[in-house]
Amino acid sequence: MSKVSIAGIAHYGRNVLIAHRNPTGQMGGRWEFPGGKVDGVESDQEALTREFREEFGIDVVPGQRIAEAVFYHYDQKVDLHAYSIEVPHKGDVNPYVLSEHTEYKWVDIDSIQELDFVDSDKLIYPAVRSFILNGD
Repeated sequence: MSKVSIAGIAHYGRNVLIAHRNPTGQMGGRWEFPGGKVDGVESDQEALTREFREEFGIDVVPGQRIAEAVFYHYDQKVDLHAYSIEVPHKGDVNPYVLSEHTEYKWVDIDSIQELDFVDSDKLIYPAVRSFILNGD
């Protein structure tokens, strides 16, 4: 049985929210689209809401699924689902309260290719880019 991870894609125009992971763990110190694991019987949307509240201190509104991929983590199959999300603000005037990341920033979608991004999010990047640039 596979596990499910979710990613929340918040964007304003071409700029997308990314976060720098804490330095521990297999993918520590790398950039990612924020999200996390779906726990138990919660829906993807419930997991997104919980993860952003826990990791950023904000309430988000999940939207449509925009990408999906499959990857393996320690021989465990993981289904990755990415959703568009609405954030209450950009975290500039009122900074997000981080618990799992060292920093966050809004970057142009094309600059992600130049960053040390987690491997799983590289799989969904083309679909995320298409959604941000084309709305599909």
